[in-house]
Amino acid sequence: HGDPAAWRLSGGGAGGRPLTLSLDDLRALPRVAFAVTLEWAGNWRALLEPDDESQPWLLEAIGTGEWTGTPLWPLLEEAGLSPDVVDVVFTGADRGVEGGDEQHYQRSLTPAQARDEGPLLVHGLNGAPLPPQHGFPVRLLVPGWYGMTSVKWLSRITASTEPFGGYQQASAYRFKSDPDDAGEPVTRMVVRSLMVPPGIPDFFTRARYVAPGDVMLTGRAWSGAGTITRVEVSTDDGASWNAAELDAAVVDHAWQTWRFAWNATDGDHVLACRATDSAGETQPDDHRWNLGGYAVNTVHRVPVTVTAHPPGD
Repeated sequence: HGDPAAWRLSGGGAGGRPLTLSLDDLRALPRVAFAVTLEWAGNWRALLEPDDESQPWLLEAIGTGEWTGTPLWPLLEEAGLSPDVVDVVFTGADRGVEGGDEQHYQRSLTPAQARDEGPLLVHGLNGAPLPPQHGFPVRLLVPGWYGMTSVKWLSRITASTEPFGGYQQASAYRFKSDPDDAGEPVTRMVVRSLMVPPGIPDFFTRARYVAPGDVMLTGRAWSGAGTITRVEVSTDDGASWNAAELDAAVVDHAWQTWRFAWNATDGDHVLACRATDSAGETQPDDHRWNLGGYAVNTVHRVPVTVTAHPPGD
């Protein structure tokens, strides 16, 4: 979609009337803009054992931005979904071979999910047009769900009276114990928190050194359930936990900042953080392994050495 003027979003399928929208048409519709955290389902999978063959994400597949777009459901209502529609299928322009078949990237939502989960047709990010890497000119955004649901480079929306069985829906992004397991679908982001590693790193070993004294530990916490209600910090590898100061949530599904004042004393320490969300779920100490390495939300631990004189100083 190099030429935004040439882009068209088509819609059709069971019941209703066909829709064709240009980018200008979409921008002229009622719009909303709010912050949403988007995390990839395989974030942190590289730390699991045995590991998965897919993208070896560490902690970096996460971000928050202010997304601008129009709510999806009014458009579907205007088109008129047939009562026997069971899936609304979203097709992206990206195309390749996966699972032995040539395909476009496709995902689906049920009509109830398309109505209740607040999905948007997004055309802007942080006050500017949506950048190419985020799906220019238009993408789907489903707040609170892992990123695989929010189809990029959106080109078509199709109403179907049959359950969608595309690879990215029926085979990929499912919690499986082995390749033959049908599994359960990956949907909402689980509760999670991360700590900004304090101090400075050693180049080769990545060991971290922190000067003794007052240290402000900071981080972010988020959940697909809505908001974070509590963040706790440990400076002794989970032997004891203390409440962190948590910024109030501005909107659902956007990360919140936390901070904790630590008096760092000489020696080796393992710092840790864990969050609890508005559904009452708390991060676990250990992750339950699954074949795809999805939804890893183990307590984040950061080993540090507190010293006034790091090696080579």
